[in-house]
Amino acid sequence: MHTLLESLRLENSGVPIYIQLREQILRNLGAGVLARGDQMPTMREVAVALKIDLNTVRHAYDELERMGAITLVRGRGSFVAQPPPAISVREQAKQIDSLAKQTLATAVAAGIDPVALADRIKALARQEE
Repeated sequence: MHTLLESLRLENSGVPIYIQLREQILRNLGAGVLARGDQMPTMREVAVALKIDLNTVRHAYDELERMGAITLVRGRGSFVAQPPPAISVREQAKQIDSLAKQTLATAVAAGIDPVALADRIKALARQEE
C-alpha cells in the first residue's frame, strides 16, 4: 500500500488531477504494485499524501470502480478488483473500443501523438509476452 502512495506524483500539465490520479493508479496496478484483492490506500490517505481535496480522490476512485479496476466496499475500504468473469466476444469488442477511445482522448489532452502511443503500447505488450 505504501509503495502505491509513494509512487503517486501530480503534474501541472493541464490534465485534471483526478485523471492523473486514475491513470497513475492504473499504471501501478498493471505493474503489479498491488495484487488482485489487495486493499488500496484510503481516499483520505491519498488526499493527505498528495495534498489534494478528498472529493478529487473520490472522483478518481469512482472512475476506477466504474472501469472495474477496483471495488469499493462501504465501511471496509477499496480493493483491487478480482478478474471479471468471461465475457462474450461482442462485449469484449465494446470494452476494447471504449478503452481505446478513452486512451486516445487522454493522449490528445496530454499533447501526445496517438500513433506514437499505440506503437509504445504494442512494444510494451510484446515485452510482457
